[in-house]
Amino acid sequence: MNKETVEQLTTTADRLAVAAEALSRVLDRLDAQQEALNAKVDRIVAAVEEQRNDVSRADDAGKVTSLQSRVAELEKANQELKAQSARMARKTLPPVVTALLGKNSDTDQMDSAALDKTLQALSVEQRIAVKAEMARAGIIK
Repeated sequence: MNKETVEQLTTTADRLAVAAEALSRVLDRLDAQQEALNAKVDRIVAAVEEQRNDVSRADDAGKVTSLQSRVAELEKANQELKAQSARMARKTLPPVVTALLGKNSDTDQMDSAALDKTLQALSVEQRIAVKAEMARAGIIK
């Protein structure tokens, strides 16, 4: 090889070495930028997840409060319905039973033989219904 070729190869090798160093610096800068971008993305993801968790906690708290108020409303309505049913409970005997008892009874309490005699004219179902009404009214035991 001649001197000129060796010099050209040397200068070419030097230029390649300089280019390789420049590429290495560029790659280092790109890596640094990539790391910075990854850090920013991680912070954004964390902020979005935190915001989503805050919103879901607020929704859960709102649902709990809503359900508690609904339970209170239903308990109040239940108490009102119980009071209303207690007021509407029948305290008197039907007129037919009162008429039958009036014909054959002088006292508030009745013995079973007199009651059976009085109710003989009725069917079995009617006798059962009358006795149930009387028991509920406290006339018989």
